[in-house]
Amino acid sequence: MQEANGKKRKRIRALTLLSCLMAAVLILAFLTRLLEPKYMSDVVEGAMIAEYYGAEKCHDVLFIGDCELYENITPAVLWEEYGISSYIRGSAQQLIWQSYYLLEDTLRYEKPKVVVFNVLAMQYDEPQKEAYNRMSIEGIRWSPAKVRNILASETEGEHLIEYVFPLLRYHSRITQLGAEDWKYLFHRDPVTYSGYYMRVDVRPAENLPPAKPLGDYRFGDNAYAYLDKIREKCEEEGIELVLMKAPSLYPYWYEEWDEQMENYAQEHDLCYINFLDRTEEIGLDYRTDTYDAGLHLNLSGAEKLTRAVGSLLAERCGLTDRRGDPALDAIWAKRLARYHADVEAAYAALAEGK
Repeated sequence: MQEANGKKRKRIRALTLLSCLMAAVLILAFLTRLLEPKYMSDVVEGAMIAEYYGAEKCHDVLFIGDCELYENITPAVLWEEYGISSYIRGSAQQLIWQSYYLLEDTLRYEKPKVVVFNVLAMQYDEPQKEAYNRMSIEGIRWSPAKVRNILASETEGEHLIEYVFPLLRYHSRITQLGAEDWKYLFHRDPVTYSGYYMRVDVRPAENLPPAKPLGDYRFGDNAYAYLDKIREKCEEEGIELVLMKAPSLYPYWYEEWDEQMENYAQEHDLCYINFLDRTEEIGLDYRTDTYDAGLHLNLSGAEKLTRAVGSLLAERCGLTDRRGDPALDAIWAKRLARYHADVEAAYAALAEGK
């Protein structure tokens, strides 16, 4: 009898301990979701990377890179006018190794025919700022590629453990919680259109600062090493790699930088297009086609650039028009309905001065 009672007490203690552990895990998980930045109404760039996982994996073209992609290219136009299905895995100040590991991550879900990389990131050879790292990395699902991404991107004071357990990093936000933290506790609203971040307002490009001379114009060894890795990964997977420079006026793109990319592309038989040299051909007008004085394009400018990119992809990369594919037509019908409704709403709000 005593032996039976002893076993019963042990089972009760074990169940109690297990219940306490489960409760602790649930509480920590809840606090993590509550305290993590939501990136909904402020710095929405932090929500972009995670959006990919909820999208249908149906893309012929993958764009990887920084704001010169996600603010300057609109996949909706690529589909509507060329029948090219694409997605932009872009983030603010996305460093080249982050682009590489995002490519690795994307290949876990689908294999595009073409990868387009925007070369502005070649200017950075070392990690830059934690805030940008967080926006580029936190939204990636866990995999060995994400771990390598974190280790390659860490700035002084950053630690892998704080990415594994974000509560260690964000616990101080407990005194800064607002209505948005509760509203988006268990869901996020979409902030992009297949990776494109839309702006319709206009601020002409005027009085740009002159280019500052550099002591050394050569891109760093680390940047080149990851460009090689992107190229080699594409070669292994049978993916065509295209290098492009978006037609943003600032940050300045030096002729010495452009020459290096031209030489690299020639050496490795790649397509490299500097759209800064094609603004007249594209029809860009920096008085009307930018929303922040030439740093990024607004919707008008993005649609013009996208048409030029679509022509390049169709003619040089041999991508065919996939409109008429029932499955793709259905996917893009939903995407385009939201896109056009929000375009109309954005222009209406602009007209009302909101």
